[in-house]
Amino acid sequence: MAKALIAMSGGVDSSVAAYLMQKAGYECVGCTMRLYENEAVGIDSKTCCSLDDVEDARSVAAALGIPYYVFNFTDDFKEKVIGKFVDCYFAGQTPNPCIDCNRYMKFDRLYERARTLGADCVVTGHYARIGDYNGRRVLQKGLDPDKDQSYVLYHLTAEQLEHTRFPVGELSKPEVRKIAEAQGFLNSRKPDSQDICFAPDGDYARVIETFSGRKSEPGNFVSPDGKILGRHKGVIHYTLGQRKGLGVASTAPLFVVAIRPETNEVVLSHGEGLFTDTVVVRDLNLPAGVDFTEPTKVKAKIRYRHPEQPCLVKRTGEDELTLVFDTPQRAVTKGQSAVLYDGEFVLGGGTIV
Repeated sequence: MAKALIAMSGGVDSSVAAYLMQKAGYECVGCTMRLYENEAVGIDSKTCCSLDDVEDARSVAAALGIPYYVFNFTDDFKEKVIGKFVDCYFAGQTPNPCIDCNRYMKFDRLYERARTLGADCVVTGHYARIGDYNGRRVLQKGLDPDKDQSYVLYHLTAEQLEHTRFPVGELSKPEVRKIAEAQGFLNSRKPDSQDICFAPDGDYARVIETFSGRKSEPGNFVSPDGKILGRHKGVIHYTLGQRKGLGVASTAPLFVVAIRPETNEVVLSHGEGLFTDTVVVRDLNLPAGVDFTEPTKVKAKIRYRHPEQPCLVKRTGEDELTLVFDTPQRAVTKGQSAVLYDGEFVLGGGTIV
């Protein structure tokens, strides 16, 4: 009998994923990853990965009659996810820590544990699928377009895809909740987690300063031509395209169009410089086998909730692609990821630089 290690967050999606794998005849083992201590990031409220989530996951595992473990990955998460998040913000970038968590925790450290336990595959509750693309197993969008999470999984390698299962990728959220209710799972109506787990209140600056022990120094808001417009609270408080919370008087709306950590300046304009049609990405993962040595027309997403847009992609370096969009895109942000699609299939992607 094939063996599956189920990453159980305490939410309904991973709980139903465990049930579906058991129903499919797998020997299932449940686990929850302990990723951080609340004190390290100044949290005193319940969040994803909290003790309540562990107990919810443990309850579902018990209902299914499967073994359950809690793995302590706090040191790795601190270095590879929170640490990177902090460094990027101080460098004027805006990273997506969910991508890094999937890359380094669920599909790196968890894979190591799966091998130790003799498991054949790692299973998560992501809304994504795995399909065939020109003879290769590649990541595919989840069937429910409102829940599709393929964007945050684009770093999965071909080898990892061979040993990964996404049981709820063929389902809609209402269908998942219906299954959970039928099985009597206590989390069948549990709300979805919407925020970054270690910054549940959205106060990234507080988390960054608490974790790093560094204060972000105030500096100047400037216009594109260098005119001082006012004072900012520190570069970690801002991201490209931001309009609210600037505190600068103006007859027309002002937007953040650049962050210059080297001079501690935040550049504001009335929209000039906010759009671009050219995006460069590095740190590539291209498991679908398309190398883009010839210009190739695809669609790309430049952030999680960004509707994919047509663009021409060309390799411009050993670890670099240049994307030229048909229409200029708003607030293309360093540190985010550009993910490339051919219809439902994920060709790969990289980090915007």
